[in-house]
Amino acid sequence: MLFLKNIILVCFFLYAGKPHPFYLSITDIKYNDKNKSMEIACKMFTNDLEDALKRTTKTSVDLINPKNKKETEKIIFDYITKRLNINLNGKPRTLKCIGFEKEDDVVWTYMEIEKCEKPKQLNITTSLLYDFLKEQINLVSFEVGGNKQSSKVSNPDKEIKFTITN
Repeated sequence: MLFLKNIILVCFFLYAGKPHPFYLSITDIKYNDKNKSMEIACKMFTNDLEDALKRTTKTSVDLINPKNKKETEKIIFDYITKRLNINLNGKPRTLKCIGFEKEDDVVWTYMEIEKCEKPKQLNITTSLLYDFLKEQINLVSFEVGGNKQSSKVSNPDKEIKFTITN
C-alpha cells in the first residue's frame, strides 16, 4: 500500500498546475499523544477545490489570492466538515478548523480534534470533491504511536475503517 501511495503522490505533483487525468485528495491524520489530540491535514488541487466551492456555494472563491482570508477559510471549512466525518472509538467527533495554506497548485487545510483518547478504532466518512468529480479518489493515512495505515476510497464509496492493535 505504501508503494501505491508513493506512486500516487509522485503523479499528484507531476500534474500540479496542469489539467490532470485523475482527481485526488490526500487526508493525513495523526494522533498526538503529548497533546491528546488528532491532527488532520487535507491536500487538494486548488482548481478542483475552487470548482467544488463554486458549485456548492454559487459564488466564486479565489484560493490563490483570497480577498478576505477569514471568509474564505469559513467557506472551505463549511465545505469540508460536511464531507469529512470522523468517528473515534465509536463516538462522532467535531473538527476544529486551524487554517489553510497554498502550496504550488494545491491547498492544504488543517484541522484538529481536541482532547481525545488514544484511538482504538477510527471510522472515516469522506466524500471530498465527490460533488462533481465522478473519478475522485480520496487517500487517507492514519498514524498513532508509530503505527501507520493507509486506505483509499473512490467515488461513490465513502467509508474507511482503521483498527489499532497495540
